[in-house]
Amino acid sequence: MTALTYQPNKRLLAGPSSATGSESHADHVARLGPVPAIAARRDLIPSLEASGLLGRGGAGFPVGRKWRSMAERAGGDAIVLVNGAEGEPRSAKDQALMTLRPHLVIDGAILAADAVGADEIVVYVGEEHASARSSLGRAIQERATSIPQLIRLVAAPIGYVAGEASAAVNYVNSGHAKPTASPPRPSESGVRRRPTLVQNVESLAYAALIARFGDGWYCSAGMAETPGTALVTITGGAPDMSGVWEIDLGMTVGEIATLAGAPESRTRAVLLGGYFGSWADIGASWGLALDPAVMRSHGLAFGCGMVSYLPSGVCGVTETATIMGFMAGESAGQCGPCVHGLRAIADTTMNLARGTAAGGDLDNVERWTGQIPGRGACRHPDGAVQLMTSALNIFGEEFAHHERTGRCSVTGARAQVA
Repeated sequence: MTALTYQPNKRLLAGPSSATGSESHADHVARLGPVPAIAARRDLIPSLEASGLLGRGGAGFPVGRKWRSMAERAGGDAIVLVNGAEGEPRSAKDQALMTLRPHLVIDGAILAADAVGADEIVVYVGEEHASARSSLGRAIQERATSIPQLIRLVAAPIGYVAGEASAAVNYVNSGHAKPTASPPRPSESGVRRRPTLVQNVESLAYAALIARFGDGWYCSAGMAETPGTALVTITGGAPDMSGVWEIDLGMTVGEIATLAGAPESRTRAVLLGGYFGSWADIGASWGLALDPAVMRSHGLAFGCGMVSYLPSGVCGVTETATIMGFMAGESAGQCGPCVHGLRAIADTTMNLARGTAAGGDLDNVERWTGQIPGRGACRHPDGAVQLMTSALNIFGEEFAHHERTGRCSVTGARAQVA
């Protein structure tokens, strides 16, 4: 994985080149200074609220509000769960951050624990992210005598849903990484039934910088409605330009495409926000600001910060079928909409992609996609059909051509999927 950065000094990925590997604690402190003293931390929650920092795990909930709510209800009995599961297949931003800047993540976790009254920190990192787990493990050892809370590293199992907040808590408690029905939410009854703040690693790292430099510093970045910067994972551009970037929120889809080597003339669509996100036509979205507020007004979501460009010669039906097959396979297997609904949509979409669909299959996919939202035991089926709905909107004629002719309208060849 190549980590590329686009930011001034004192951003998340500022500092040593990714080629040098994980930053040591001594170098981290020399570059950024120590975590503010305990007496100076009492204003952190108001500063986070003033900064407008949004959570970077996908939901985009305001971090300051989340910490304040936890602090008011926990009564000094909380636990912080640092979420670095990152099960999104095309996303690498959390892995890059944990691998290269582990002490920034740990700083944020310590600050969060102090702010909400937690005496324990659980660092939950994807089993498949070996470099990230190794880097964080070394960082924890470096600071073993200086971290006031009990801190432990837990390997999250491989799986898309393993990073969902309740699934992460469930795994730490029981060894089963499956989402649980709410209520109670993890903030009410989480790890060992104690109030648990589940926070994404990028959110914590930004909190650590805001603690040092203030909300005014954070708000000085950004180009549209939402202040600050964000890590994004870019795919589909030039091979040497794909990877993890830190951008000012508000940069447009087109500006990033140009920097990443995905010119409009050779790009037909873009997947925004990951597999819980949406396809967008490249022409219509070229001037779209990658800003959570702006995207929301267009019916889109920033999500996990994934920006995946689809080249002109690639079939949108095939790409969507592959994603839907993955999403059906990643179901927690706890409800009919996932077990039966997503599987039916995935299999039928694959038949369309392969040119083996029966008459009426496209109508079935459209009908099933409209029936699933709001009926699942967790948000997994909702996210999957959101992507499917966007695909039907953006690649509708292509889907119809596949069903009608058994051939791909983009490549001209007989439709097939490996």
